[in-house]
Amino acid sequence: MVHGIRLKICGLTSLVDAGAADAAGADYLGFNLYPESPRRVTLDQYRAMAPRLPDRKKVAVMVEPADAELAAAVQAGFDCFQLHFRPEAPAERLAAWAGAVGRDRLWLAPRLPPGADVPAAALALADTFLLDAFDGKRFGGVGRPGDWAKFRRHREAHPEKNWILAGGLAPENVAAALAATEARWIDVNSGVERAPGVKDSGKITALVAALRGSPRARA
Repeated sequence: MVHGIRLKICGLTSLVDAGAADAAGADYLGFNLYPESPRRVTLDQYRAMAPRLPDRKKVAVMVEPADAELAAAVQAGFDCFQLHFRPEAPAERLAAWAGAVGRDRLWLAPRLPPGADVPAAALALADTFLLDAFDGKRFGGVGRPGDWAKFRRHREAHPEKNWILAGGLAPENVAAALAATEARWIDVNSGVERAPGVKDSGKITALVAALRGSPRARA
């Protein structure tokens, strides 16, 4: 935690970058298992790294996983499961995910078009939600800020949930994002990279400095 803000650094692909995230004080290390992601790691790659990873919570990032895929991620030892999905995904599917990992370990990340809110059925199934920038063709990872007003609206309407702000967060804009949203959890990816899947330790350090200098983070 950095000055009261829970930090997840996502899209990790190497032990070096996981170590940099750990040194910066990240609470969560994110590993993208989605085959279409430029930051994808396979389960075999993750298992090879796992014994030498820092003692931080590990998050499996997946897109509408099949039962067998999610079960394999559970067996690989992840602590949390960030599952991206279309808002029209059947509630029964979301309920199956919650049953497989537990609502306390499930992070639901709906791909919300402009004007759409998190479905009520989803709100009943998890304790934690991640809101990212919307892209009609991709699930997250778009590298630009999301709808900060929408995020704040959800956080204020459902304060009993954990709300994670994602989307284009970087050293240059994270203080403004915190001021606009009052987020207490953030997810950072491309904003601290020098190439997809390759983190930049200098940018990570700058992000942490921006968090420490933010009045909202100190609140």
